[in-house]
Amino acid sequence: MNTPLVSVVMPAYNAEKYIEKAIESVLCQTSISYELIIIIDGSSDNTASILKRYRDHEAITIIENERNIGVAASRNKGIAMAKGKYIAFLDTDDWWTSDKLERQVALIEEKHCVLTYTARELFDDNGNPTGNTIPVREEISYEALVKHNIINCSSVLMETAVAREFYMEHDDSHEDYLMWLKVLKKYKIAYGINEPLLKYRLSTHGKSRNKLKSAKMNYKVHRYLGTNPLKSFAYMSSQMLHATFKYLNI
Repeated sequence: MNTPLVSVVMPAYNAEKYIEKAIESVLCQTSISYELIIIIDGSSDNTASILKRYRDHEAITIIENERNIGVAASRNKGIAMAKGKYIAFLDTDDWWTSDKLERQVALIEEKHCVLTYTARELFDDNGNPTGNTIPVREEISYEALVKHNIINCSSVLMETAVAREFYMEHDDSHEDYLMWLKVLKKYKIAYGINEPLLKYRLSTHGKSRNKLKSAKMNYKVHRYLGTNPLKSFAYMSSQMLHATFKYLNI
């Protein structure tokens, strides 16, 4: 296979229920050369068995961790081995429209930026549409992002070289949000497509489902950035307020 333009990184932990839909949404991407790197992270279900049918696909690489190491370290493995100029992340319970990568590559090259993101349409745990969409603003700065995270991990496309500057860490926090903040602290602006190119499943095991736990993790993000406790609490409160209004609106 020729060198891909985009490397899609997909950590997989006990993902037997959803993973095929996620994979097929990558394989349906239009007008973009890609590779899909799947990292099986110590799954105890049938994830590995389901993936056997994809092992001979020329665009797919499957690796297995000897033990469960967490989503941040698993994504980092994918980032380290990526061949593409750009990295995209996709969680196993989400999926994309077929033009998602094509649209984002066009945007990142038009804007000469390092990170892009999209809006998302919400689905229930069984993949049924809820009728709700979470929009995004079409650009965001570090100063705005630190108060409210609008960037969903499965919506991101970014430069691989930049991902390697800021590997994910601290699974006890929102490790992806921590990464975006580090990126924007250096590179200033990220750009969004305010269309739901990401189909986002409200799965029962997601980190953000427990709002109190999510708030504590948000606080840790700011502490890991070196923000003092009082200001970290203020940013956490701002995030909680935005989240409350968001879910009231939908």
